[in-house]
Amino acid sequence: MPIDPYIVLLLATVGLAALLPARGTASDVASGASTAAIAFLFFLYGARLSTREALDGLRHWRLHVTVLACTFILFPGFGLATRALVPVLLTQPLYQGLLFLTLVPSTIQSSIAFTSIARGNVPAAICAGSFSSLIGIVVTPLLAAGLLGNSGGGFSADSLIKIVLQLLVPFLAGQVLRRWIGGFVARHKKVLGLVDRGSILLVVYTAFSEGMTRGIWHQVSPARLGALLAVEAVLLTVMLLLTWYGARALGFGRNDRIAIQFAGSKKSLASGLPMASVLFGAQASLAVLPLMLFHQMQLMVCAVIAKRRARDPQEAQDAPGASAEHAVQGQPQDRVLR
Repeated sequence: MPIDPYIVLLLATVGLAALLPARGTASDVASGASTAAIAFLFFLYGARLSTREALDGLRHWRLHVTVLACTFILFPGFGLATRALVPVLLTQPLYQGLLFLTLVPSTIQSSIAFTSIARGNVPAAICAGSFSSLIGIVVTPLLAAGLLGNSGGGFSADSLIKIVLQLLVPFLAGQVLRRWIGGFVARHKKVLGLVDRGSILLVVYTAFSEGMTRGIWHQVSPARLGALLAVEAVLLTVMLLLTWYGARALGFGRNDRIAIQFAGSKKSLASGLPMASVLFGAQASLAVLPLMLFHQMQLMVCAVIAKRRARDPQEAQDAPGASAEHAVQGQPQDRVLR
């Protein structure tokens, strides 16, 4: 099988962060560039999607409930089950970090980017990821307080403001300006594709650099690290299978299943890091190690899946359980993505 150039870029980005992590001013620049790229990504999505298509995504409540159930019910259930692996495979701190990663909300930018690459339901992915992040601001600290025995977390107005400013405001700005710039954006679809992939590369570099500068990779033995990676690989595989085949069993069409798989199988490092600093205090560095590893793993695996989905357009007509409602929703979206 030929090597996907984008996977090579992802691996090269991880290698660059390991050899030359962003520090000091460079770290601030990388973080700012990542934030700007994500905001620009949402601005372009707002400019590309018509208001009717955005409302279609918002009304797709069954999809959103499915994603939220995967994120805040199935994931935590599997996280609790890994308690049986202590102390044979995992230490107690690693287990707490693994459980914490199952409690954080889904990603937004990478879920949308991969859904777009795979030609899935982008409007629904935008809404599903945004709902997950907004709800996670309250639900994640409450779940962590109950399951981890730490009541230090709580609602963060700053986190809510950051989500609104970085995601919602650019998207609404794109919607407002779509009348004037929508045609230009549609004629330059390759630019949007570059932003999709470039934003993910920036997130990977920024996140991995932070892990390197914090030195968290030296706080666990190679054997424990290998066991943690194996457990997380199993967890990711199970969730990818459940979101894909479970969504088909629930009657969702191909485009919706793509959105559910990418939004329902991922965990947000951007949301998890600030939450962990509040919940774990001085132990936050080790606590977020499982989340950081899982984040890199999910990006690389989902990049491969997204590219394969994009090369299989015939499945759009052959997907079982696709209802007339889903077909209607898919039509305008397909016109936008082509």
